[in-house]
Amino acid sequence: MGDARTVRAVNALTVGWAGRALRQSKETVFSAAGVWPLLALLAAGADGTARDELERATGVGAGEAAGAAGRLLARLDALPGVASAIGLWSRATVPLEPGWAGALPPASHGVLSGDVAADRAALDAWADKRSGGLVPRLPIPFDEGTELVLAGALTVRTDWLRPFDEHGGVLYRTTALLDRVEVVEAPCGRVTVLKVLGTGGIDVHLLRGETGVPGGEVLTAGVGALRRAYPAVPGDRLPYGEPGPGVTVSRVHSWDRRPYLSVTTVPFEVTAHHDLLDHAGLFGLAAATDDSRSHFPGISRRPLAVGAAGQTVTAAFSALGYRSAAVTAISDIAGGVAPSTAKQVDAEFTGPIGFLTVHRTSRLVLNAGWVNARLPEEDWDGWDESDDDSGGAA
Repeated sequence: MGDARTVRAVNALTVGWAGRALRQSKETVFSAAGVWPLLALLAAGADGTARDELERATGVGAGEAAGAAGRLLARLDALPGVASAIGLWSRATVPLEPGWAGALPPASHGVLSGDVAADRAALDAWADKRSGGLVPRLPIPFDEGTELVLAGALTVRTDWLRPFDEHGGVLYRTTALLDRVEVVEAPCGRVTVLKVLGTGGIDVHLLRGETGVPGGEVLTAGVGALRRAYPAVPGDRLPYGEPGPGVTVSRVHSWDRRPYLSVTTVPFEVTAHHDLLDHAGLFGLAAATDDSRSHFPGISRRPLAVGAAGQTVTAAFSALGYRSAAVTAISDIAGGVAPSTAKQVDAEFTGPIGFLTVHRTSRLVLNAGWVNARLPEEDWDGWDESDDDSGGAA
């Protein structure tokens, strides 16, 4: 997919998240690839400690983070069976810095109206559409204090090159390609890896560790196996006996003397909801949640701090293929210490008012008018002629 540095950074985040997510739940699913672009975009607009933490979490410098996020999103979206999207919504009172906003994909920016119910419905509709209906709601709370929402969606769909047979809730198939399975010698012990190949170059690796080994360590071993960090023995070189978890190698009667690999598994579906702030340090968001100061001057001159961050992921493995969708969102609230005093001027122009359209530099009046500017609750039938000062001096 290119940009090897970004791939390493996303995979490193996967490893870090695996060690934490599997401590709390026996079944879960998560997507570091769905979080990483959002963190990189935040890093691009951050300063101070928040910037330092986000740089460590993403593995890239803030100055190159937005570009790296854009390239990753473009390359993900170019993969067959993969779709990615970024959405940004902000209040009109949050002016965005042009340089930062310009790094976002075209047509990705919407405006929050201030109507909490309507805005929530619009955000949920985006999540539902971008996830193909698998994640119907944005995975963060939303209220009148939300100033800005940055969201991402990542969907994956692949069909197996060779579907499994299914009987009684069990999936099974055989192949003469013994190298589809291998046993990895990882720090956590032996891990058996099965590669299930799908269309569009998308595969699923099934991992089985030794009894009692924490799931986070097994997933870490699987990531390490991708870059050949540990010794691995492919299926055609496995010794007889039980060389790995769930693997038995033996001699059987055969008419054609061809070896074969027999695979048995089960279909599964799993959905998980993650509060990213439960592991704020991992995602580089610890300092950014401090709302006593502004952390993102590169995003907006409006002081902002992270108010919520979450991800919802769903995945299904079946006889025919694999489907998954991840929706991630990070919201910002007003941050920074307000001044002790401030001047406020209120000016209301309602009722009969006039207007001029003026060319700024020449001060040429291009047009002029007079209107009855009524507030919605007012019941104007016009105005009294006694109130008409058109003939008086101004």
